[in-house]
Amino acid sequence: MLRLTDLKLPLGHAPDALRDAVIARLGISAADLIDLTIARRANDARRKSAILMVYSVDVTLRDEASVLARLAGDPHVRPTPDTRYRFVTQAPADAPRPIVVGAGPCGLFAGLILAQMGFRPIILDRGKIVRERTKDTWGLWRRGELNPESNVQFGEGGAGTFSDGKLWSQIKDPRHLSRKVLTEFVAAGAPEEILTEAHPHIGTFRLVTMVEHMRATIESLGGEYRWQHRVEDLVIETGPDGARRLTGLQLDNGAVLEASHVVLAVGHSARDTFAMLHERGVHIEAKPFSIGVRIEHPQSWIDRARFGECARHPDLGAAAYTLAHHCADQRTVYSFCMCPGGRVVAATSEPGRVVTNGMSQYSRAEFNANSGLVVGIDPARDYPGHPLAGLALQRELEERAFTVGGSDYRAPAQRIGDFLAGRPSTALGEVTPSYKPGVTLTDLATCLPDFAVAAIREALPVFGRQIANYDHPDAVMTGVETRTSSPIRITRGRDFQSLNTARLFPAGEGAGYAGGILSAAIDGIKVAEAVALSITGGSS
Repeated sequence: MLRLTDLKLPLGHAPDALRDAVIARLGISAADLIDLTIARRANDARRKSAILMVYSVDVTLRDEASVLARLAGDPHVRPTPDTRYRFVTQAPADAPRPIVVGAGPCGLFAGLILAQMGFRPIILDRGKIVRERTKDTWGLWRRGELNPESNVQFGEGGAGTFSDGKLWSQIKDPRHLSRKVLTEFVAAGAPEEILTEAHPHIGTFRLVTMVEHMRATIESLGGEYRWQHRVEDLVIETGPDGARRLTGLQLDNGAVLEASHVVLAVGHSARDTFAMLHERGVHIEAKPFSIGVRIEHPQSWIDRARFGECARHPDLGAAAYTLAHHCADQRTVYSFCMCPGGRVVAATSEPGRVVTNGMSQYSRAEFNANSGLVVGIDPARDYPGHPLAGLALQRELEERAFTVGGSDYRAPAQRIGDFLAGRPSTALGEVTPSYKPGVTLTDLATCLPDFAVAAIREALPVFGRQIANYDHPDAVMTGVETRTSSPIRITRGRDFQSLNTARLFPAGEGAGYAGGILSAAIDGIKVAEAVALSITGGSS
């Protein structure tokens, strides 16, 4: 089978046009083409008057060898890569049961891979099953009632459950582990189009049912879930040579769970766990992250700016964007977690703090587009001196937002025109903010560091020149966005174990090794493989 890439056709092309284009591109007869499968589909909207669909296709030919030889110099014609997943080992009959802490995307795939290899993992999560967690999350959005252990951040499915469900990443993936992730999602009920779309997404409602299906699969393979089990402490044994080894987990109910291999996949908001790890001497270092706001525009504005007269064409869907600006003071402002046709949601996990995030359903059919508009910050420059100083900065900004918002989980918001002019907002214009449980119009400069305010003010007009109406005076910003990624890294070695605590395998976004559903899931696979090989002594 051969893969043909960068095949371009006009938007709205006839169904047979792709087959005809393949025949023409390869210089073969129709009879020589046995089969054709779309491997990837994207769009090129750089010219709004002539939007193109861009395909990668896998083809089966009567004589593939001769075609490949004739087109040997063409970088867009190559053998189709082998994307099949292969397990690194299988569990022996007496294998100890590994423990996975956290049931977000990373923990979910770590548990799944371990279960598929026969290791019967035990999965602990401080939160609830996804249906109960959803009810608790809506309690904050509708009534301003926060459950600190069951919310957007904590519980089955992790933070990714209440998001746009984006399933793409810019990480290098030479083993095609992303294909394993997407294939498992399809088996759990995701639409098959995620296997071919360049920027696939699922949406919250579909993610809920998929997570439930994958839980059932893990349990059918001997895995076990234990809900509302928070890890309070580590049991660490120190040898005569000073080497540290994890031997157990102390839970919030007082029980001690013996553990020989632990995958720590707690997510980026497990601040109490991070503090415990630091106190217990586990190697942690500060890492960069970003802070800012959520910005909202009517989706119709973004559609028109990106696609012109072709806006809302069924092959295009709701338009997305990616923006970045490098400021004069060397800081970078960029869009983050853009949610077409979605809403801004309350995402705090701690009382007395306000955090925003974005969410959308599979249809992306709601009125507004939203995105994080964030400023990159660096430990050495902005929060030096302590590995956990980034957490303190996050909390300070979230507490400011809670107070300015009215101390009832409403969020502070401001029209862009007022933000640029340096005055508080007192009324809304054409754009209605979607954040629940509601917003308080104010001056967002009181909720953010001065450097972030200056950077966003510099970037907005630049972005307005790139996307029409992006800096429209009535567009709304809601604050604060602080949980873009983990502010720490639980440093690990090449064997995926903690640098100074053997048998502890930091993983995913909370450990500082992923950012988003797909990269977290891939990291979960890699760590599961490392655990399996550690248990079996590297045998396969």
